[in-house]
Amino acid sequence: MADDKPIEIVPAPTKGTELSAAENALIEKLTGGSGRKYVRFVLAALGSIPWVGGVLGAAAALSGEHEQGKINELQKLWLQEHKEKIHELGQTLQDILTRLDGFGEEVRDRIESPAYLALVRRTFRSWDEADTQEKKQMLKKLITNAGAITLCPDDLVRLFVSWIDQYHEAHFLVVRHVYRNPGVTRGEIWDAIHPRRPREDSAEADLFKYLIRDLTLGGVMRQERETNAQGQFVRRPTQGARRSPSSGVMESAFEDTKPYELTQLGGQFVHYVMEDVVPQLGQAQQ
Repeated sequence: MADDKPIEIVPAPTKGTELSAAENALIEKLTGGSGRKYVRFVLAALGSIPWVGGVLGAAAALSGEHEQGKINELQKLWLQEHKEKIHELGQTLQDILTRLDGFGEEVRDRIESPAYLALVRRTFRSWDEADTQEKKQMLKKLITNAGAITLCPDDLVRLFVSWIDQYHEAHFLVVRHVYRNPGVTRGEIWDAIHPRRPREDSAEADLFKYLIRDLTLGGVMRQERETNAQGQFVRRPTQGARRSPSSGVMESAFEDTKPYELTQLGGQFVHYVMEDVVPQLGQAQQ
């Protein structure tokens, strides 16, 4: 009887380690042959996705145990269920490897380093668990760009992965609009995304306040602040007795006088996950 246990995929082989036939075949299938140049990257990615080993084990058992018809039929159904996932994984790996190849040989040390491979494992775990294509595309851009630029340390790249896990697509709509329109107000953000303004006591207004609060407390965006020559934030002068009389109602969710901007950290996040223009390793964007 053949062993039904899934074939284990090691995260990254050391020099001199031979890959198994199953690992070689999977890399060839998923990357169209281009993965041999980036074998450490590919194995780090595959080793972080739990079901990949199961696919290999099921495929091996399916071809080796003809007498177990019922088990084989279940395996066929299971493999069919994962067919599209295999295709999507392969396309993602091919896209990333093509992009990495375009950066030149100077990024080779970076993408084979233990620190970067740890980012690959962390990113592909989140990629596999992401429930939308938008998040998967953002993670793909993040790990690709993290291989070629050093705008921020790897600890912050891991933070960016956590942001993608944590935030909803509605958060990212707000981030994009603030990035493209620094100084925009909450009311202008809403008007750019929605056709009309709802009541202040509506669920829509509550959700919008929640999005703004999340991104502000999370350090992604803030109200615009004046700084001095040393980069210190300057206190706003109090209006004192000249303060306008209260209107008797609380501030609107769609307030139209206070401008917002991304923090420096939020700007780096956009560069890593929402842009395709990437400088070479070691260069910083201005």
